[in-house]
Amino acid sequence: MMLLRNKFPLKQGKVRDIYDLGSTLLIIATDRISAFDHILKSTIPDKGKILNQISKFWFDKTSDIIENHLISTDVSEYPDDLQQVDDDIEKRSMLVKKADRFPVECIVRGYITGSGWKDYKKTGAVCGIELPKNLKESEKLPKPLFTPSTKPDEGHDENISFEQMKLITDPDIAEKIKEISLSLYEFAHDFLLERGIILADTKFEFGMYDGQIILIDEIFTPDSSRFWNKNEYEEGRSQKSYDKQFVRDYLSSKNIQQRETISFDVDILVLPEAIIEKTREKYLQAYQKVTGKTML
Repeated sequence: MMLLRNKFPLKQGKVRDIYDLGSTLLIIATDRISAFDHILKSTIPDKGKILNQISKFWFDKTSDIIENHLISTDVSEYPDDLQQVDDDIEKRSMLVKKADRFPVECIVRGYITGSGWKDYKKTGAVCGIELPKNLKESEKLPKPLFTPSTKPDEGHDENISFEQMKLITDPDIAEKIKEISLSLYEFAHDFLLERGIILADTKFEFGMYDGQIILIDEIFTPDSSRFWNKNEYEEGRSQKSYDKQFVRDYLSSKNIQQRETISFDVDILVLPEAIIEKTREKYLQAYQKVTGKTML
């Protein structure tokens, strides 16, 4: 038996481990959790499995809109070298095509909230896009906005205009990615609304594979999207969401919001058990509502 890290090159992200298998990649969604650019010492049990299964659901559901990088989530279909590993990869791993990633994150906003709401209050615009006056917090926008950001290998993402995106990628590719992103958002928004969830905003990543644009990374998970309960939705205030909001609120109560203000060694990055359990419950609720399944 072996450990993956002893055999394959590893690129470790905040919450996922990516192993280079040569012609393919193995992505493992861990139970690590991050907030305000901190990777916490505590983990959320089953988080990786939940997010991996939600992405699998959506990759299958949206394959008619755009091809994606998914090959399989069934470990028995993985290369022989992966059958003998000691790592916990069942249900939390995904064998994918190795695409050339575009260095942009494609964000679609259907409602005015979060950083978009803060920008709007200051400037009347979101990422430079002028909006109607007197919008309320959490209000549905007249039409979804496409607001890209940079996606560097290291450092922070930075909002850019669509015109800047055309310079970073290619004008034709940028137009196609924008159109695909909006189509994906509108499809998922309508689908989720029938299941009692409002998809407030989301983000995508794309790459080039075999001469085609494909969808990569994750899709419509609580870590990449903002899900609201339709029955509790009300304009004019912030909304509760199916994600790590309990973690954010806890860290905010301790004045931890910027990477530069805290050392990883401090105990505050260890979450109370109550916060861990509440956060796990939120992820599970999202999984159940999205997929219609009750068990992982």
